[in-house]
Order: sequence, then structure tokens, then C-alpha cells
Amino acid sequence: MIQVDGKSYARYPVKTKLITPEDKDISVIVAEYAKPYIQPGDILFVSEKAVAITQGRAYDIKDIKASWLARTLSTFVTKTPVGIGLGSPETMQLALEEVGVMRIFIAAIIGGLGKMVGVRGLFYMVAGSAARSIDGAVPYAIPPYNNYVSKGPVNANEVAQKIAGLLALSRVEGVAIVDANDLGVNILGTTQGINSKLIAKIIKDNPLGQSDEQTPIGIIREVKS
Repeated sequence: MIQVDGKSYARYPVKTKLITPEDKDISVIVAEYAKPYIQPGDILFVSEKAVAITQGRAYDIKDIKASWLARTLSTFVTKTPVGIGLGSPETMQLALEEVGVMRIFIAAIIGGLGKMVGVRGLFYMVAGSAARSIDGAVPYAIPPYNNYVSKGPVNANEVAQKIAGLLALSRVEGVAIVDANDLGVNILGTTQGINSKLIAKIIKDNPLGQSDEQTPIGIIREVKS
């Protein structure tokens, strides 16, 4: 439970099977595992990593060949206890491919200058959400994804809309594709009419978990007294 703007919300993590690249459509998985629990007016949120896996955008770390530029730039990225972000050569290589060398290079320069004056976070502000959504391999992730890195999903709004279409008879209020960890939340895509800022507040404590919970889907339900 969480209180936001004077209202109470329950957040229900939904456990699924292990999602793999063999699963080509995340909407089918969401419909199968979440539909039995949905009530009219619920909002559904889905982990961006689960979407990325079904889109073929997750890669075994051993298959990524990091360039010298990726190896160099990754050494300047601050590592955190909840993830390495672009702090590995492999994730930085994906960022260079996804965002472009010039943008990442400019972001690195501005980010470095910001750190010199005590301002952090400028790198990702310049690099953008595509860079921010890249996930690194972490030992606490469920196997085999403890050895995988992934890009953010593409067409997140369309993915949310397709999921909502399959759940139309359940009268779900909306669907959001989210990038959440223990440091913060980014809403990557939603169905129309969804308040992204409100969703970010409601799941700010990352209720789906950060390790091997195997709960890539969540249900938000307002609880009225």
C-alpha cells in the first residue's frame, strides 16, 4: 500500500513464467497471467525489461564486442548498488549503438563537467531515455538474465495500447510500460489518458522488486475508504 496525493493505492505484483526471447508478444503473457486478477478501474504496469526481452533486445554479455570507446567511456560512469547502468563496456556499447557516438560523447563531456561542480545526472539528461533504459548484467537477477544486458523497448506506447486491447473486456483503465529500480522510475510508454507522473509516484519504491522475484507485471488499484 502507498498513499499519494491523499489517496491510497494497492500495488499487486503478478508472478509469471520465465520470459524468454521465444515469447514474441508480451501482450499475450500479460493477458494470460494478469487478466484473472484485474478489476475494473485498475491500472496495469509492465517492466520495460520484460518487453525488451520479447522484442529481441536482450543480449548475452559474452556476445557483445565492446569497442575501445565503450571501454574508455564506461570507466567514467558512476556505479550504484542497484545497477551498473552504462558503467560496463557492454552496456556502453549498446548505448553507442542505440543513441549514437556523437550524442554519447557530448553527454560524457557535459556529465564530466557537471561532476566537477557537484552536479550529477547531466549525462543521462543529454543522452536521453534510450540510454537511461539500458540495463546491465547484475548477479542478483534471475538466471540467465544475470548474464544479459538489454536495450529499452521500442514503440512502448503501441505495446501499452496492444496490451490494453487484449484486456478491454476487463475494463482496465490503462497500461504503462515502466523502467523502475531502487533509484527512480521512468515511464516509457502509456495508453492515452494515463497520468505518467502519478504512476511514477505510486511505484516510486519499485514494488515489482529488483532481483529474482519474477514479477514483471503489476496492478495498481485505488483503495477507497
